[in-house]
Amino acid sequence: MLGVIADDLTGAAEIGAVGWRHGLRAEITLGNAQDSDADLICVDTDSRSCDPLEAGKRAAKAAGMLQDCGADWIFKKTDSILRGNVTQEIEAIVKRLGLFGALLVPANPSRERTIVNGQYFVRGQLIHQTEFARDPKHPRMSPNVLELLASPLGLPISFGKPGDLLPECGIVIGEVARADDIFAWAQLRSQQWLMAGGADFFGALLKPSATAPQSHYTRGRELFVCGSASEATRNFVAGQAQHGVPVFSLPDKLANVGEFDAADVADLVSGVVAALEQESRVILHVGLPQVSDPSLAELLATHLVCVAKAVLGKADVGHVFAEGGATAVALARCMGWHRLAVKAEVTPGVVTLSVIGGGSPLLTIKPGSYCWPEHLITR
Repeated sequence: MLGVIADDLTGAAEIGAVGWRHGLRAEITLGNAQDSDADLICVDTDSRSCDPLEAGKRAAKAAGMLQDCGADWIFKKTDSILRGNVTQEIEAIVKRLGLFGALLVPANPSRERTIVNGQYFVRGQLIHQTEFARDPKHPRMSPNVLELLASPLGLPISFGKPGDLLPECGIVIGEVARADDIFAWAQLRSQQWLMAGGADFFGALLKPSATAPQSHYTRGRELFVCGSASEATRNFVAGQAQHGVPVFSLPDKLANVGEFDAADVADLVSGVVAALEQESRVILHVGLPQVSDPSLAELLATHLVCVAKAVLGKADVGHVFAEGGATAVALARCMGWHRLAVKAEVTPGVVTLSVIGGGSPLLTIKPGSYCWPEHLITR
């Protein structure tokens, strides 16, 4: 069995889908690794927005649980653009497992995310010149990778170029300009070093599957829950509305006061449920101007998820699509969906899950900055 530690649900699901693509039975668990016959267990520690000390504790605990479950090796999934407590979690896992250090390869050249000469690029642009500079919780204000990371406390940190050997200890950030570089770094996999980074790197560490896995499911009625304020989300909602899909948003007054009274909740829920009785797809999104206050943004996401839960309790929905990592995990926890099996990789980063135990709708999730694939959203 292979183990993965991720700091959010979309990251855990993305890695689980890479394993599924390679022929592994993959399971996602929110918090606790449990007895399972899966080939790959991905633990979501929900620690991206924690304080660093708590994030490290959660990562170390997950490493210990996976070790106790018999994991042959453990991979640390990090955000590809290094949001969250990356170095703190890596150091905690290295210490817990008694390793020499970590090889960190976060870049995903398949999504045109690269690291060259210590600088981070997205689609050829320095990252601080992209929409990631406006991330409400983790704005990427510098292209310098070391400035995007907190300095590790006990391990030296350095850059390496493809073809370099690993030092005696430390955190080595592997530079990646193209796909071949990922495979060069994968050749350095060692039982004494933690392998860490993005989905491209994890895929390079796995053996290719002899046969491509197949997914078979029917959609049923669809509820999209969009908690992201990214450009991709705004474009998706506007495009769906133009095609006649019913779109519901939170009341405008929430952007100022943050309070959502029971009457407003009931009205919104009733509207969404009524629309689902007439249409095969409905969209529920925040729909308010992007807020700069992280606590208010989190409160709005909580309101959105509460409405979605109430809708799912009243309407016959076969498939939920959740957009944005915070929204996806909040919905899963609110619904009590703690163990999920990977059913399909719609496209890299967009993953369909089923709740282990059955009786719940399918759940397809993606990061807010990713786009829904055209074949999925076309009606």
